[in-house]
Amino acid sequence: MFVTMRRLSKAVTNLTQGKFIEGYRKAQLIDVRETKDFETGHILGARNIPYSQFRQRFKEIRPDKPVYLYDQNGGKSARAALMLKKKGYAQLFHLQGGFRQWSGKVKSK
Repeated sequence: MFVTMRRLSKAVTNLTQGKFIEGYRKAQLIDVRETKDFETGHILGARNIPYSQFRQRFKEIRPDKPVYLYDQNGGKSARAALMLKKKGYAQLFHLQGGFRQWSGKVKSK
């Protein structure tokens, strides 16, 4: 478990909501929650690539731009960032606490 936490800390920058808001508009914002959760509400401007499909769809994310990831609690987005790091992505960020603690702008269908 310690080794996994160490790898995660090197792969992804953990951001508070304030820091996340400062940078996500200039980046690729990816929601890794499942589609049904995404449709009930998501951060304005986010694209949905569910974690269950991430291995097949990660190429939809450009490696030359910053990537801001989030999920419901923060665990899956951190694991998605670790996978992207292994694939050569460098600028990876995720929302501390996930969407559950988000109080910014939300879009719902």
